[in-house]
Amino acid sequence: MLRLGTRGSRLALVQSELVADRLRRAGHEVELVPVVTAGDVRPVDTAPGEGMFVGELAAALLAGEVDLAVHSAKDLPLADARDALVTRDGGATLGTLPAGFLIGTDSPRRAGFLLAARPDLRVGSLHGNVDTRLRRLDEGQVDALLIAAAGVERLGLAGRIDERLDVEVVAPAPGQGALAVQVRADSAAALAAVGRLDDPEVRLTVETERRLLGATGGGCRAPVGALAELREGTLHLLAAAVTPEGLDLRLVRLETSPEGAAELAWSVGRKLRPR
Repeated sequence: MLRLGTRGSRLALVQSELVADRLRRAGHEVELVPVVTAGDVRPVDTAPGEGMFVGELAAALLAGEVDLAVHSAKDLPLADARDALVTRDGGATLGTLPAGFLIGTDSPRRAGFLLAARPDLRVGSLHGNVDTRLRRLDEGQVDALLIAAAGVERLGLAGRIDERLDVEVVAPAPGQGALAVQVRADSAAALAAVGRLDDPEVRLTVETERRLLGATGGGCRAPVGALAELREGTLHLLAAAVTPEGLDLRLVRLETSPEGAAELAWSVGRKLRPR
């Protein structure tokens, strides 16, 4: 029996079940074990800190209380990496939003790229899980949301998405859309089980994006975006940085071989460090 530690939010449970389902189809018994993280009990209007959603899961792993844990790779099968615009009534695009519209997000990255594209909009700090943010939108606390498309899709709510934003307008968070499975290094059974789920292409692209983020000196809330894609044997990398106020926008597109991905990510990331 593999014990899979998971947060209790609906999105966390859905993502954990995606992994559990694949393990069960491979012949393993899997039990979901709820773990409460600091991010789950923080006041709803408190910005999440680094590692707030993963610390307790890692501690449960080290204590032997669970055998594996699932994380969104941006916090630590590749889905849509883009960010999505969601309004109450639907049918909007970033270009058609009225001036002064209040956009809810808890991400300095989303805020910065949004204001760089539409400085006439307003950004309001809006925290909480996907369900909470959608409810607060529908209650009129904000006029629209900027949110990860993958999270909305995994909850079966893709119909709420007005527009999936071009990655050159709002560059995705490094690792956005991917899932990472964490196990203890000394757990041979868990390592063998999840090793069969590993996708080398997803691993290469996510590691490239996160290496770039590390080279900037920023963490998961840094206003830095990256998207790596492997196409016909060539790694294509988009990288961008901005201030949370929408200033000093920098964006590059480069390509290299898979073998050169690490070096490219490091060099581009260092150039994107705050000035």
